[in-house]
Amino acid sequence: MATSAETRVVNAAGVVQGIALVTFPAASTILTDPAEYDLSSSQYGALFLPQVVTAIIAALLGARLGQRFGTKQVYLAGLCAGLVSMTLLLASAVVAGDAGAYPLLLLATATLGAGFGLTVPALNTLTAAFHPDAPDRAVLVLNALLGFGTVLAPVFVAIFDGLGAWWGLPLVSAILLVVLLLVSARLPLEIRAAAPATASQASRGIPRRFWAYAGFAVLYGICETVNGNWAQLDMTDLGSSTTAASLALTAFWAMVTLGRILFAAIEARFPSERTFHVLPLVLAGAFVLIALLPDDQPALGIVAFGLAGLGCSALLPLTISFGQKELSAYAAAAAGGVIAFYQLGYGIAAFGVGPLRDAGVELSTIYALAAIVAVAMCAWSFLVAGRRSNPGSVALPGSGAR
Repeated sequence: MATSAETRVVNAAGVVQGIALVTFPAASTILTDPAEYDLSSSQYGALFLPQVVTAIIAALLGARLGQRFGTKQVYLAGLCAGLVSMTLLLASAVVAGDAGAYPLLLLATATLGAGFGLTVPALNTLTAAFHPDAPDRAVLVLNALLGFGTVLAPVFVAIFDGLGAWWGLPLVSAILLVVLLLVSARLPLEIRAAAPATASQASRGIPRRFWAYAGFAVLYGICETVNGNWAQLDMTDLGSSTTAASLALTAFWAMVTLGRILFAAIEARFPSERTFHVLPLVLAGAFVLIALLPDDQPALGIVAFGLAGLGCSALLPLTISFGQKELSAYAAAAAGGVIAFYQLGYGIAAFGVGPLRDAGVELSTIYALAAIVAVAMCAWSFLVAGRRSNPGSVALPGSGAR
């Protein structure tokens, strides 16, 4: 059983990881501002390619590294990578607008991805192990706290930008990461090692059913990232202020967090499988609304992105939960694999939208296309959850994303 100090530090790490994870999307208007970094849409989108690659590698290797070095060491390594990322972002602010700034930003997103891929799975493992009597509830609390961090990031950017020092966000994140490292290094953060897979299980390879979950995760990653990485730029294109654009992104992440708590609370009356089928349609409707947003209507844009957050909310946690339950012999690998394919979808949307935008395609058109992806995700949801042998309620676990 964990001490109260261990529980508190793990929960605090969830908040800080959420802040760090959304730092770059939250600063999108700064990064593309001609008076600051002056990045094109393609350059901004390409920033996230190193993050995707390193996050996928770290997520796939994390379980093996944990078995060899211990979950605590993986967690601390992830915090160190996050600290390096925030330090590089701060260094880039000194040379913003110069040729040397972009390579620093690429290194910063690469180390951020590595930190995400190492830290978030380790946090989920530690939380579940610390609360063996109610692991799902504990992991949900962690997930909500991580979501709370993603809500704070755009708020902090708006505040610091208003003070003329947007770089206050990575500075605060770096300080918090240093404190976490110092406190965490002094705590045991020990868990019992999981039993290794049997030889017969290892010889089977990846189950065919896993690919249904992987495909859904890719579609979800596209839909979430079209909102998370491009919401602010869409709002500013429509004539909204930087503050209103930050509020739209805040509304998206806030509803992602609140939606997960809501659907966990009502699962007895509204089964998880039904939630899994309905939310993609909610998301599709939100995309249509965003595509039709008129100019100079920031309040409507904030509502639309909030609705999109609700549509995204429970989908990734339920994908992981369903996968772990159906593929129980490969639970840890299934969770890491789903996160890896989610990151693949993240990369498609984060990078792919930039060249389209530079080619003259408006973001309103991209959101209309995203509605089609959301409808496809609804159809795919029946492939994932429609044939489950035990369609009982499933508690929402922490996903490790916003």
